[in-house]
Amino acid sequence: MRTIKLLLLADTHIGFDCAARGRVRRRRRGPDFLANMTRALEPALRGEVDVVVHGGDFFHRPGIPDSVVRDGYAPILAVAESGVPVFIVPGNHERSAMPLPLLLMHPNIHVFDRARSYSIYVGGVRLQVLGFPCIRNVAEVGLRRLFTGVRVDEAADIRLLCMHQAISGAQVGVQDYTFRFGADVVPTEELPTGFAAVLSGHIHRAQVLSESLSREPLPCPVVYPGSVERTSYAEREETKGYALLDLAPDATGGTLAHVEFVPLPARPMIGLPINVRGLPPQGVRELLRARLSELPEDAIVRIEVFGIPQPGVPKELTAAKLRAAAPVTMNVDMPRARTMVGMHRID
Repeated sequence: MRTIKLLLLADTHIGFDCAARGRVRRRRRGPDFLANMTRALEPALRGEVDVVVHGGDFFHRPGIPDSVVRDGYAPILAVAESGVPVFIVPGNHERSAMPLPLLLMHPNIHVFDRARSYSIYVGGVRLQVLGFPCIRNVAEVGLRRLFTGVRVDEAADIRLLCMHQAISGAQVGVQDYTFRFGADVVPTEELPTGFAAVLSGHIHRAQVLSESLSREPLPCPVVYPGSVERTSYAEREETKGYALLDLAPDATGGTLAHVEFVPLPARPMIGLPINVRGLPPQGVRELLRARLSELPEDAIVRIEVFGIPQPGVPKELTAAKLRAAAPVTMNVDMPRARTMVGMHRID
C-alpha cells in the first residue's frame, strides 16, 4: 500500500477584521486571511494531496455575516468538489459548531460536530479519522470518556485523531510560553496508542510534539500547522503556513513518515515606539509620519507611546489621526494602554 499525503491547516480565522458595512474607510485584514487559506488549499486543488484536515477556528467569531461564511466555505467546497475528502474540527472561536452547516452538506466534507469517527478508503488505504469539537474542560472530561462508544476500526491501515486543543508541551509567543496543566489542556498521558498522529489546531505556532514534559516519547506525534496569518502581536516573529504530512500504513495504525511546513506570505507585524516627551502636537504628528514612512508599506503596526505628553498631544493619537498619518496600505493601531501620564491617559 502506498503512502498517503495529507494537507493540514488550522486557525484560518475567516472574518477577522471584517465588517459587512464598515463605518470607517481603512484597510481591512480580513482578505489576508481568506487569501492565505485559499493559497494553503492550492495543493489539494492541483491533486497533489489525498486528504485535507482543517484543525479548527475556521472562523474568527460566531455570528459573522452570512456572506463571509459563504466566502470562507467556497475554497473548501472547491476542494471537496475536486474529489478530495475534507475533515473539519469546529474550534473555540466557532463555539464548537460550524455556522450555516447545511452549506457543508457535501459527501466529501466530514465535520466533527461531536466525538465521532469516519472511515474512508483513499487510494486503496483504509483511513480512520476520529475527532471532536473544541472542549474547554477537556482535561476534566478526558479523551477516553469522550470517545466512549466510538469504535476503533481495527481494519484501518492509518488512524488519526483530530482536535482543537492545547496539549501539554505546546509552545506559543515570543517568550516560548509552554502549556503544562489546566482544565483546557490535554495531558500527553491521554494521547492514544495505535494512531499515526494527532492533528490539532488552536496553537498558532507550527510545531511537532514528540516528547512529554518529562522527556518520555509520546504514543504518537502531535502536529500543529499553526495559523495562516498573524492574529496577535505575540505572533510577530512566527512564520505562518500549513503542513504536508506523509502517512505510511502499517498494522499498528500507521506511521507519520514526514512533515513539511509550507510557509505562506504573512504581512510584517512591527512594534513602533514613539517618545512624545517634550513634543508639541505638531511635532508628534510629524514624528509619526516620519517613523511610519520608514516601515514596509503593508506593515501591521502597533504604536507604543511613552513619555509625558504636552497638552493637546493625546488628540493626535486617536485612531483616525493614526490612520491619517500612515499609508492606506498599512494597518495601524495603539493598544488601550493603562498608562497614566500626568493627568492624561493615552488610549
